[in-house]
Amino acid sequence: MKACVVVFPGSNCDSDCWHVLKDVAKSDVQFVWHKESLLPEVDLIVLPGGFSYGDYLRTGAIARFSPVMRSVEEHVRKGYPVLGICNGFQVLLEAGLLPGAMLRNRNLQFICRHVYLKTENTSSPFTNCLKHGEVLRVPIAHGEGNYFCDEQTLETLEATNRIAFRYSSETGELDEAFNPNGSLAHIAGILNEKGNVLGMMPHPERVSEAILGGEDGKKIWDSILSAVA
Repeated sequence: MKACVVVFPGSNCDSDCWHVLKDVAKSDVQFVWHKESLLPEVDLIVLPGGFSYGDYLRTGAIARFSPVMRSVEEHVRKGYPVLGICNGFQVLLEAGLLPGAMLRNRNLQFICRHVYLKTENTSSPFTNCLKHGEVLRVPIAHGEGNYFCDEQTLETLEATNRIAFRYSSETGELDEAFNPNGSLAHIAGILNEKGNVLGMMPHPERVSEAILGGEDGKKIWDSILSAVA
């Protein structure tokens, strides 16, 4: 698999994603600076976490206008998979490649800890190695991860099986007690209409090796490899 990791000013999870793709997923991966107007021929594009442009205005608002995003949008139209993690998810929302918006966490504090995710969709390029209802333990690290959308958008996401992950208990129970940031309907990750774009707040790249305390995130990379193959 050939992949690229887009780097914005303020990205700080780009090297983590590069390492997992190169050394864990055994893929051909390269960095792409945000000022590049053309992306290389790749099977996967990753928009990593961090604080693009210092989160000025609001998260992802300036990165959305980076020259590289025009090429990202073209790749999406062609059906290539695009994964946005944390700040990458926020950029995808601002670019209109995913519906909805991010609000500040319900407690108005930055949250950095492990959470549990219940798998809701198993048919996408990012989740095909998972079972429906399977629970993953993955870390989050964000101040604005409170997903919100209007009622009609939520109904559409639900009806078309585009909610990929929800925050849950260790056993998959859905309750506000297990919703770390107040996200609507416990949403932790969503897909676009075609299913080739996934935005998720948790960081699978940080839990893809046993030495880091878990390998649950590796199932997402394995799913992408399987879909590309």
